[in-house]
Amino acid sequence: MRIAGIVALCAIAGGCASVTRGTTENLSIVSTPSGAEATISGLDVPTACVTPCAVVVKRNADISVAFQKEGYQPQVVQLTKEIPVTGAAGFAGNVLIGGLVGMGVDAVTGAATDHKPNPVAVTLEPVAPPPRPGPPRKPRPATPPRTGT
Repeated sequence: MRIAGIVALCAIAGGCASVTRGTTENLSIVSTPSGAEATISGLDVPTACVTPCAVVVKRNADISVAFQKEGYQPQVVQLTKEIPVTGAAGFAGNVLIGGLVGMGVDAVTGAATDHKPNPVAVTLEPVAPPPRPGPPRKPRPATPPRTGT
């Protein structure tokens, strides 16, 4: 009976990190200068926004953010997933309450992870302007033809 109660509790609670932290997080995106288009790859639905902005992302998503703004070089930032102290504590709570089921739920949903860097911040580099033409050259005076003597 005791084991049945623990199994039922595990099924209800899912993973501890899933319960305490959720399976999504807010991702802040900024650029200098602001007003760049940020395209977020790795989400279920293609998403774009104009900086500064924020989007809700799944913790288990493999995300990259591409920045573009007219007159500036495009940039792409690949995010990594890390387990912060709060995520590790939630995941470790599975040992006491969630068991293997809870650990499995947390592993699949990525609930114990956070995306880094967050906020995603870039400084866009201006496109090098085309070289300016120099002053016009003065034509050389014509040299008289040589005569043989």
